[in-house]
Order: sequence, then C-alpha cells, then structure tokens
Amino acid sequence: MAANAEFVSYIQEQLAPLGALTTSPFFGGRAIKYRGQQFAWIIGSTLYLRVDDATRADFEAEGAQPFKYTTKKGEVTVRKFYTAPEFLLDDPEQLLGWSRRAIEVAAD
Repeated sequence: MAANAEFVSYIQEQLAPLGALTTSPFFGGRAIKYRGQQFAWIIGSTLYLRVDDATRADFEAEGAQPFKYTTKKGEVTVRKFYTAPEFLLDDPEQLLGWSRRAIEVAAD
C-alpha cells in the first residue's frame, strides 16, 4: 500500500520543528529521515517510528504494533519500526518528543 499523500503532508507539517527532514520512497511507502538517518516511515495512513530495546516497551504499553507483512513463506515482523501510538497524531508536542527518541535510536 502506498503512502497517503495527504497524511504524509500532515506528518511533515507536524514534524517541521525538528528541522530539515527529507522523505523518499521506501518499501511501498515514504521514509522520513533526519540528517540522512531514517527514523520513521509512512505506509498508507500509518506512521511507524524507529524503536530499540530501550524504547520498544513504551510503544507496546500504548498498544503499538510492529510492522508486519506477508510473503509466500508467511508473515514477517519488523521489530525496528512500530506504529505510532494513536494519541500522538492529535498531540504535536508528544509526536515531536517520540520522534526525537526515534531519531536518537536511528542515530545509534
């Protein structure tokens, strides 16, 4: 599923205070990068943020799910990207905070 252009624009607007972000095609969606490091991506109207072992529990506590897709051999789970918790989409300050954490994870 391709990234929803309107949703991509909305997220870019919300993340603008982070500074110079770039986007590019990625896995059928749009990658979002900060200083060349991919910290998020959008597929359809879903925002995924980069996680690591230290931040994954926070995402799971909010009901976020890892990215999954199906191949001929079965389902594949990508545990480096989790859905952004729903409340972030209505709270720009929280979205910026969680995105900053995703940027830190991507930089490591």
